[in-house]
Amino acid sequence: MHARVHPRAHRFAYRIFLLALDLDELPTLSRRLRLLGIDRGGLLSFRQRDYLPTHESTHNPSAIPSTNVPAQPVAPPATPDASLKSRLIATLAERGIDPGPGARVLLLTLPRVLGYQFNPVSFYFVHAADGRPVASVAEVTNTFRETKPFFLGPDTLATPTAGTPEFHLRITKNFYVSPFSDVDVAFDFTLRPPGEHLALQIDDYVGPRRTLVTTVNELHPPRPLTDRALAWFSLKYPLVTLKVIAAIHWEAFRLFLKRVPWFAKAARASDQRDLYHPHASLTARRQPEPPAP
Repeated sequence: MHARVHPRAHRFAYRIFLLALDLDELPTLSRRLRLLGIDRGGLLSFRQRDYLPTHESTHNPSAIPSTNVPAQPVAPPATPDASLKSRLIATLAERGIDPGPGARVLLLTLPRVLGYQFNPVSFYFVHAADGRPVASVAEVTNTFRETKPFFLGPDTLATPTAGTPEFHLRITKNFYVSPFSDVDVAFDFTLRPPGEHLALQIDDYVGPRRTLVTTVNELHPPRPLTDRALAWFSLKYPLVTLKVIAAIHWEAFRLFLKRVPWFAKAARASDQRDLYHPHASLTARRQPEPPAP
């Protein structure tokens, strides 16, 4: 569900399904499932290489020189063929987050459908061996295929009065997610580790004003990951990933008709940072200014 409250009211809700994958179980799932290809093709599939590309360097404007001299790349921390879990644990360690031996990682994400892949946001939940939640990561992707992970460590974990622990972080996104939100809008994450209920929320704030509410909540209890369940959800929510990208463009068109102000991606290129797969509008070399007369 998305509910925009400023500068124009606009609300929509769509029904989808998400995979909840324990990253330690991927080899077992690959052998057991026929309708979900793990690191291979299929009607539905999941490829570890689609996520957290820590073998690449992140884009930062300070690394783009004002001349045509190529920037020196930063040594990447992992290889592209490393498992997704090992890449995630290594990236958390770089941030001082250590879940310890035996840690488990649950990933909530959309599958590839007929080979097509797009995830507006995928959620990782990291638990220590004793089940304690340790960290969460929201990996956000825009329609330019740029990706930026947002890390929520133990210092962001709280237990509200309801008694269920949840991660909470408000941070300036410095990322172009929507043409109808500027790049310096703050993301406000409230992520509850999945259990009996799924409750995820990402709001947008401009200063103290909340401008957008985004939630992911379950309509039905989670199902065991079986071929039968995958077949049923594929019929109930056909071509789910293609549906998501189509809905994004349809709702953008509706916002355009409502004359919601929009922001060009190239307008604030220097404010977009710490992201992977930078678009050409960010990596184009700036020409040196001509000398003063």
